[in-house]
Amino acid sequence: MPANPDTVPLSRAQPQDSARKTSDTIPPRTDSTAADTTGLATDTTVVDTTYMPKLSKDSLDAPVNYKAKDSIVLQIPTKRFYLYGNANTKYKTVDLTAERMNFSQETGVLEATTAKDTSGKAFGRPVLKDGEQNFDSDTLRYNFNSQRAKIYNTRSQYGEGYIHSQQTKREADNTIFGFKNGYTTCNLDTPHFQFRARKIKVIPDKLVISGPANLEIEGVPTPLFIPFAIFPITQGQRSGILPPQYVVNAQKGVGLENGGYYLGLGEHFDLTMRGDVYSYGSWSLTASPTYRVRYRYNGGLNLSFATTRFGDPAVKSEFTRSRDFRVTWNHSMDSKARPGVNFGANVNFGTSSYNQYNVFDYYTRVNNNIGSSISFSKTWQGKPYNLTMSLNHQQNLSTKDIFISFPDASFNVNTIYPFQPKELVGAPKWYQKIGISYSTVLRNSVNFKDTMFLKKEMFDRLQTGMQHTIPVSFSIPVGTFTLSPGINYSEYWYTRKMIRSWNPHRFNPATDTLGGIDTTYQTGFFAARQASASVSLSTAMYGMYVFKKTSKIKAIRHVMRPTVSLSYQPNLARSAYDSLRYGFDPEDVSRVSYFDGSVVGVPGEGRAGLISFGLDNNLEMKVASKKDTSAAKEKKIKLLDGFGINGSYNLIADSFKLSTFSIYARTNLFDKVNISASGNIDPYVVDRRGHRLDKYVWSAGKLSLGRLTNANITMSTSFQSNDKKSKEKEKTKEEIEDQELTGDAAMQAQARQMQMVRNNPGEYVDFDIPWRIDLSYSLTYSKSIIPDSGGVVVNFNQYLNFNGDFSLTPKWKVGLNSGYDFINHEIAYTNMYISRDLHCWQMSINLIPFGTYRQFSITISPKSGLLRDLRINRTRQFYDL
Repeated sequence: MPANPDTVPLSRAQPQDSARKTSDTIPPRTDSTAADTTGLATDTTVVDTTYMPKLSKDSLDAPVNYKAKDSIVLQIPTKRFYLYGNANTKYKTVDLTAERMNFSQETGVLEATTAKDTSGKAFGRPVLKDGEQNFDSDTLRYNFNSQRAKIYNTRSQYGEGYIHSQQTKREADNTIFGFKNGYTTCNLDTPHFQFRARKIKVIPDKLVISGPANLEIEGVPTPLFIPFAIFPITQGQRSGILPPQYVVNAQKGVGLENGGYYLGLGEHFDLTMRGDVYSYGSWSLTASPTYRVRYRYNGGLNLSFATTRFGDPAVKSEFTRSRDFRVTWNHSMDSKARPGVNFGANVNFGTSSYNQYNVFDYYTRVNNNIGSSISFSKTWQGKPYNLTMSLNHQQNLSTKDIFISFPDASFNVNTIYPFQPKELVGAPKWYQKIGISYSTVLRNSVNFKDTMFLKKEMFDRLQTGMQHTIPVSFSIPVGTFTLSPGINYSEYWYTRKMIRSWNPHRFNPATDTLGGIDTTYQTGFFAARQASASVSLSTAMYGMYVFKKTSKIKAIRHVMRPTVSLSYQPNLARSAYDSLRYGFDPEDVSRVSYFDGSVVGVPGEGRAGLISFGLDNNLEMKVASKKDTSAAKEKKIKLLDGFGINGSYNLIADSFKLSTFSIYARTNLFDKVNISASGNIDPYVVDRRGHRLDKYVWSAGKLSLGRLTNANITMSTSFQSNDKKSKEKEKTKEEIEDQELTGDAAMQAQARQMQMVRNNPGEYVDFDIPWRIDLSYSLTYSKSIIPDSGGVVVNFNQYLNFNGDFSLTPKWKVGLNSGYDFINHEIAYTNMYISRDLHCWQMSINLIPFGTYRQFSITISPKSGLLRDLRINRTRQFYDL
């Protein structure tokens, strides 16, 4: 029988000819004539009861569609169908493909098998697809009546896992029972590893459950047995146990880390509980709830408590205990939830010793500064003003100093033009360009040691201040120049006044001498004011040098932007200052402010008539393209993004009229090397005792702007070979970004991932990049002269940081993160790692060879996230406390 390429629907109870006849049968029709009430005869057609053909008891409730590439054979006496050559059968959601199939109408069983080529090798394995289930096997039998199937030597995939079974039974409800099975996450036909289990049950879209299982590696059974196993095959929120990790800690002993429980409480809330316990008596507990309301807000909280024990409790002189806590909170608000309103939080607060005893990440342990920020902002739509309120916290873990600023508030009115009409016609008049704005700042802050938290000493140190600023400005074009006059008024409000006085009878224990400063505080309302008027003139000048046509360098363009401003400041802050005597000599007197150290600053004392000047430069080069020498293909290269100088001259001051010069430069050479530099130059000379003299350096005939008091330069660059799979990774990244992952979940997942990367960089290398190197260099310099002694204090720091990796082979990767201190001639924190790609597994060796925190670890773990906790880890940590 020739092959029929078209899909032909069949019912098992009716042969093809019978079905066709049934569809063509027309029920008989009888005509009768009847008289109506009018006595007129009318022809009427009367239809009898519709004829319904009887279906056999073994008929199917849906058609079966089949086709074959080679031939289809029908044996009528035995009621069997034979399909040869890439056969395909579809019934409801079942889609079966195999090289050969045969179907019996009497039993309703469809059998699919392979075929053999001339060399005796089997090909055309049966593949059954039913929804999300896929079965690849040697032989498959499917019963259309019971919708059950029996499959031999099958390989099926469930999520990230694969199951190899000698025999598989599929029930009508899609439940799977396997006999002599192997479970693995390796996608090879002969997997590198698998869990061997005699019986396995698969509940579709839920779980894979097995009895006792033995881990087999490269076909070799291992001594590792597990009594049972449960592998989830669903996505989404599921509550369950988080298995701990075995570690050995030199400080705390043998322990189990990160064990706990995850509790999913719906789409708006979940909770993760993790704990650590060690043999020396130390322990820690962390609760991490997260919350979310889609399109409105989301956030997460971490509450950590830890107790660390040292020594033997029986020997009190050697036994110590540290109780620590850490609180972190992040909250973000969807910008579309309430337009113009935003609330966000990023909190990190805790005891100073928490990192020392409970964090093993080097970068976190050596970072002595943590901080928090909680902010609320509101912008009135269609209005020129906005409000911001915040709480800020900074903490130095080394000195145990804490700074808290709360509440901090600012209210701003954007520039408005009171003389400008609503509908401007033509060029605006000069007075129509006058703009007025307003800003006010409220500051409340306190500095204290962490032992004073929420105690009276903390509240005694609280400072409050407020600043109001009203600037008036406008600009007038004058040819190629821009003239910008302006007036600025500021007012400062304080609630505390500091009064300092010289006490010749006070004993100073630090110097073992008499004489000192007594300080008292007076509370109340105090105000200080400051005003200034200014006018500035700015322009831009261009210069270009054109090279010969035969030169590869076509031109160099130089842009200069000079700015000159004149400002006057009256002495409105005289009442905010006092003369303070600080020694027995009558000349030991200086002017100090009553409000030094205020949170809103202090206005400057005295009159000032300043001429401020600045010059910014930019250099660009135009070169011919190597591939195309036409003008259209010329390339611009930035030589210097900016370099310049700033300073000022006080016309009214009695001495030291010229300020220090501030110089800077920045560039990005060839879009590869970032360079930035800055410094300050003092134009005045100093005497032998280190006192500045009102005399310029160049007055003695020296060709110099002055003494370089401080400077810094930083350079950084990065190089790497081409990524073989850059396009695929970019596509994957876009798919991840498109997923509906809440902000708090994304933030916490990213934080956990970054911590794991820092702890074990060898586990997260990219084998697709053959080599990579990052370099950064920093140089800082400062030179100060000590008055009276003439001594010079020079601080000079020079540091090089480098990190990178390279592939010894496509499967071996070696990496190094380190740095070098040129001043102290010391190698900085160094982390070395070696990684080996084992296809479905990965091995990494991490080594921190020297320093305060030393560590060695070797880890072998599956790549699959499903078996993330199935890892072999051996870690040794050493501390110099």
